[in-house]
Amino acid sequence: MTRVVSLLPAATEMVAALGAGRTLVGVSHECDFPPEVRALPRVTRTRVDPAEPSGMIDRAMAAAKQAGVSPVEIDLELVAHLRPDVLIGQAVCQVCAAGEAELERVVATLMPTPWVVTLQAHTLAGMFADITKVGDALELRDEAEELVAGLRYRLRRVHAGPARWPTVPRVLVLEWLDPPYVAGHWVPELVALAGGQDVGSVPGEPSRPRSWVELAALVPDVVVVALCGFDVPRARTELAAVRSDAAAAVLGRRVAVIDGNAYTSRPGPRLVDAAAVLARELHG
Repeated sequence: MTRVVSLLPAATEMVAALGAGRTLVGVSHECDFPPEVRALPRVTRTRVDPAEPSGMIDRAMAAAKQAGVSPVEIDLELVAHLRPDVLIGQAVCQVCAAGEAELERVVATLMPTPWVVTLQAHTLAGMFADITKVGDALELRDEAEELVAGLRYRLRRVHAGPARWPTVPRVLVLEWLDPPYVAGHWVPELVALAGGQDVGSVPGEPSRPRSWVELAALVPDVVVVALCGFDVPRARTELAAVRSDAAAAVLGRRVAVIDGNAYTSRPGPRLVDAAAVLARELHG
């Protein structure tokens, strides 16, 4: 049986969605879905305490970057012990998961060398292409094609719903609050599929920091708080801690809080669920 080590949650979810969950022998410290992967060995760890307030997390990440240190470390000894045939990493975010440089360092130490799959989605089309990559690596090309077709169908169903509504709300999606970051990559596509107009970003652009004054000038009808790596209770805690007058001009509007950790932050199959969640929040 193929032995797979996944270094990021989206990859873990792809493998499971392809019906190959039993091939996983190791996952990252952030992998929590499907629930059964929580029992697998954790091959990464973070230098940052995720329980700290978001402002402190942001400063810790900035300090790590300035020092030239990756905020996510890979346990080389454990990966070698697990003897993966396939190692799945990413080249999208250096904060949430081990980056390309860290991945290359690991691969150079492994004998025999595993098949390395690097995911790099910035759009929904890129996410579908990544599923195909994973399917190829696991010799599950037909299953990957079927999965992608099913996900595309579900997205069309989501998009057909909001078409009934007479208005298209102006939507601002925030993936961090201290400092405020506007969600990019695939999120504007999700907003459009859900029947909204993303006023903060365009498809494929990276997430960017913006001042509260700049965000207020966008005049959103709905502000969606979908914090990277945080569930709804944690997001509500972070939201309650934002007290500036400049922020109030943004957050005093209609605010919807969704589970960014489960849905919008991970470029995997559950982005389809994210579109459905956004449609419900935007249109009731």
